[in-house]
Amino acid sequence: MINDKLFRPDSIAIIGASNNTMKPGGKIVKNLKEHFYKGKLYAVNPHEDEIQGITAYKSAEDLPQVDMAILAIPAQFCLPVVEILASQKNTKAFIIVSAGFGEASKEGKKLEQQIAGVVDKYEGCLIGPNCIGVMTPHHASVFTTPIPPLTSGGCDFISGSGATAVFIIESGIPKGLRFANVFSVGNSAQTGVEDILEYLDVNYEQGVSPKVKLLYIENINNPDKLLLHASSLVRKGCKIAAIKAGSSAAGSRAASSHTGALTSSDAAVEALFRKAGIVRCFGREELTTVANVFMCKELKGRKLAIITHAGGPGVMLTDALEDGGLKIPQIPDSPARKVLKEKLFPGSSLENPIDFLATGTAEQLGEIIDACENDFDVDGMAVIFGSPGLFPIRDVYEVLNDKMKICQKPVYPILPSIINVKEDVSFFLSHGNVNFPDEVLLGRALTKVIHTPAPAPSETFLEGIDVKVIRDVVEAASNGYQPPEVIHRLFDAAGIPRVKEKVTRSETEAVLAAMGIGFPVVMKVVGPVHKTDVGGVVLNVRNVEQVRKEFHHLNEIKGAEGVLVAQMASGKELFLGATYEQNFGHVVLCGLGGIYVEVLKDLSSGLAPLSKSEAASMLRQLRSWKILKGYRRQQGVNIPLFEEIIVRLSSLLRNATEIIEIDINPLLGNETEILAVDARIRIEKEHKAEHK
Repeated sequence: MINDKLFRPDSIAIIGASNNTMKPGGKIVKNLKEHFYKGKLYAVNPHEDEIQGITAYKSAEDLPQVDMAILAIPAQFCLPVVEILASQKNTKAFIIVSAGFGEASKEGKKLEQQIAGVVDKYEGCLIGPNCIGVMTPHHASVFTTPIPPLTSGGCDFISGSGATAVFIIESGIPKGLRFANVFSVGNSAQTGVEDILEYLDVNYEQGVSPKVKLLYIENINNPDKLLLHASSLVRKGCKIAAIKAGSSAAGSRAASSHTGALTSSDAAVEALFRKAGIVRCFGREELTTVANVFMCKELKGRKLAIITHAGGPGVMLTDALEDGGLKIPQIPDSPARKVLKEKLFPGSSLENPIDFLATGTAEQLGEIIDACENDFDVDGMAVIFGSPGLFPIRDVYEVLNDKMKICQKPVYPILPSIINVKEDVSFFLSHGNVNFPDEVLLGRALTKVIHTPAPAPSETFLEGIDVKVIRDVVEAASNGYQPPEVIHRLFDAAGIPRVKEKVTRSETEAVLAAMGIGFPVVMKVVGPVHKTDVGGVVLNVRNVEQVRKEFHHLNEIKGAEGVLVAQMASGKELFLGATYEQNFGHVVLCGLGGIYVEVLKDLSSGLAPLSKSEAASMLRQLRSWKILKGYRRQQGVNIPLFEEIIVRLSSLLRNATEIIEIDINPLLGNETEILAVDARIRIEKEHKAEHK
């Protein structure tokens, strides 16, 4: 139970405190003292009378009442100490930095659960074990460095890994990224990433609480809690970026070996983050660059001016931004452009990138920024200004600092000369600014931020969805892959358009079905899962004689249970499917269909239930989006209809949680209609009872 004593303790006891600052118990004391903790500090060490100028107690029993305790002692001694502090000393917050718990053995896991049980009993909060500690503006309770200045104007950072937290902080500090609260949750015996996010959400104060949240996650224990509170914070005006480690098979093994936790499906994580409005990152530099984008004023549109005194970086930034869908528009002729041109040196370019040459001055930079702010049709500016080390440039950074304060449009400073003018960059950062030393990383970060959708609404689409029929069909169905008749009824109840088709078990039935549907028809074997692999699909059957011939051919395939006669549809092959991921629910996937699903692997994911805006966002994330829209006189597909079918499928799944797998491959779509052509559905009823 997270409480205020974790954030603002009036007293802290370090169990295992040491005079040796090379040990965790010694470094924690040193950090607390050097970073101006204003409360009472107590040290416990049975072998010392004084620890770094603090009177040492021989045991926890000798301590007075204490708000928070930090344990840096061997794992086997932690439980009795926690029991004494919680029951006798009214301690409400515990940080256990010690290792040797659940990450090491089953016995260690049992021990940390016992400790969590004691803390729960006394309504306390437990961080760890196996963590580096916690930092807030009130105390630096960690055994690591660096410790950044902690301010409410910085970002909240929650990490499942202590070492990774240190590396991310080290990545952010040189860029000017500021921190407010840092939490390393370690094994999360009681308190995990989701729990801290919940506390930050419930206790959020507009205008007071930090607006930027960074997450490093190795295991998502409670996806619903993460979704609820992340989306709530984003709706309140916060920005969240996160890394979820362990997306590959090898990465999953590495994450499991570190935390002893199972790793969730990558598609499920992607879907969850998009639904919550979380910007997903894949590395430390990307995470801290995105965080710095959040620290700047918000970009309201997609048009940027690039202001540079060096051609190469301007070109690379242009490529990165335009590859990501942002625009670097030309600056058209106008009186304002002519006035600005006269103020720059001959040879300067105003085409955008605006290149004011290596000899450009601070005054000229100010004039360009003013024109972009007031006269040119752009939504923000990126300013590139480094130094070859020939002359001072402090005045340039002074002007940039002043302009960033007064401009309403965001200004992204790219100051790459972190060695040549190190002191000048430090001066710039000391005024609360951030720096993007790599222009391409900035371009990619802006792209990520722009393309991350807002949190999705939580309601389920029900228009034209017959929930009663869906439930009746599912409850009457057997476990396993379903026959076409069941699939047809489910699709019809959900309003998913499909081709006309009929399962036949005799030559006469096949002929009558084909005549009723109308030639040409498609004939498919019923039974084998992968029909194409066994030669079980015949297209463009045009007459009765061919129906008779193909019926016998298909019916003789091993495993055949009948022959499906279906309407011949035309259009682009599309894919729509879903799988059930434990704890997450149904993850819906869409993309191009047919063989392209396996060859291109161009799929986008969403977490059911889906809104139409989510479905639209999923389609726009596809690399094949231009093909779906129609490209170079090639017919596209009915995008609004595809979006609706995606939403309808998600509603079907929301009301039929026993469906653990569904593939519609392909749907055939053109500009007027989209029809489900082939589908398979697998139902497992025990699954619903287990995960209800």
